[in-house]
Amino acid sequence: MYPITIEPSVTDPGCLRTELLEDGVSAGVQLLHVELSSQLSATLVPSRGLGLQSVLVGDLLFGWRSPQRRPVHPQYVPLGEPSGLGWLDGFTELLVRCGLTSNGAPEFDERGQLTHPLHGRIANLPAHSMFARSPEPGVLEVGGCVDEVRFHFDKWRLWTTYRFFENELRIEVIDTVENLAGTARDFQMLYHYNLGQPLLDAGARVHLPHRRIAPRTPHAANGLEQWSVVPAPASGFEEQVYFFEPLADDWGRTLAVLENASGSAASAIGFRPDELNCFSLWKNPAAEADGYVVGLEPATNYPNPKSVERQHGRTVWLKPGEKRSITLELQFAIHSQGVAELVARAKSIQLAAMPVVVKEI
Repeated sequence: MYPITIEPSVTDPGCLRTELLEDGVSAGVQLLHVELSSQLSATLVPSRGLGLQSVLVGDLLFGWRSPQRRPVHPQYVPLGEPSGLGWLDGFTELLVRCGLTSNGAPEFDERGQLTHPLHGRIANLPAHSMFARSPEPGVLEVGGCVDEVRFHFDKWRLWTTYRFFENELRIEVIDTVENLAGTARDFQMLYHYNLGQPLLDAGARVHLPHRRIAPRTPHAANGLEQWSVVPAPASGFEEQVYFFEPLADDWGRTLAVLENASGSAASAIGFRPDELNCFSLWKNPAAEADGYVVGLEPATNYPNPKSVERQHGRTVWLKPGEKRSITLELQFAIHSQGVAELVARAKSIQLAAMPVVVKEI
């Protein structure tokens, strides 16, 4: 079990509960359940990059039904397999980080050998130095550290903190990336925020303030007029991906919202475009058994091969010892009033600019 330092400021240690999974590909995975109030509880996965497995608000579970139903121990995720797609074997979380050396499509050298696997390594590395503290009444911070280090290559450290608020339906995520190497290196970060059933249904809608939108493929271009609408699950449906330049409000913030068809439930991911200036929308309305899901993905870059993103200046360079912080806010609504407030905020930001459709970003 991963040791967790619970500081004396946490007056109710009972709000934290660890669970060790013991069978199948989940054997050895540690979960950390957090319940600051009866309104919201969350499950973190220290074994898998300290990702966020799911959030329960009232009786509505926010997450998605991956074909792999339970968290997968990294030892069963073949990141280096020749196709570069081994990352998909462990993909189950609500919020999973992609990076840090790379975060996009697999990349191969001139001999056809894999150089960067799909979505990088950070989500399949274990956390250490876990902690829990309460900096002020009604606030609980839980976090830890994940190292992505390879001799002769990149040496990254990620400190991540989840902030929970008593009687509030939101979670703040604060990440700090540090370059531990003796030379300047460039990193990439993409947050894969994955929402499926029961929130996701036919007619669910995405609200995302943006300046520009570009379909990634001809198939996505065919569905451009309905980019914001999610169809019913359909067997054999090919995924559609859209790239956006996000639009910020006067305070430098923005958010992407997914609301269900009836407007009775929603979730949003808020971020700063000066920290994450690229956004990808992943629509995968496949059959339920194949993973009916939508991904809201703010990032430092688009999920192309790293060499492509480097050419466009969309990697983040850090000097030795330099750090870069990123803040997200996950929001949840399970009643129509809360949904309407999230949607209204997104629409109000969009009023500042008329979005433009382009062939590529």
